[in-house]
Amino acid sequence: MTNGDAGASHVADLFDPEPATWGLRGDPHVWRALRDHLTGTEVPASADEAVHLVREAFSALVGLDVAHPASSVYREQYAHGGMSSGMVCLDTWRDRLMPLLAERARTLPGP
Repeated sequence: MTNGDAGASHVADLFDPEPATWGLRGDPHVWRALRDHLTGTEVPASADEAVHLVREAFSALVGLDVAHPASSVYREQYAHGGMSSGMVCLDTWRDRLMPLLAERARTLPGP
């Protein structure tokens, strides 16, 4: 996703494509909310800074740091039907989704 800037990379680019599997039903909604939240934010100078931005956005949108010791948390805004609707799997975010985003951040061209 670019904001009209030819060749400019944005942090939201990290979220495409979506993972094939999730932990709980709320996870894809958090993923999309993060992407939307970071749309237009240009990639910072380092991959670590990009990961920091994603982690801060996650904390803002979910209300917990991804490092919180709980394995999952319920958030009504991510409840869209199904048995685990609204449940965000912090274990999946810690173990798989954040590392995936960090790997993608290392491949994006910076400013």
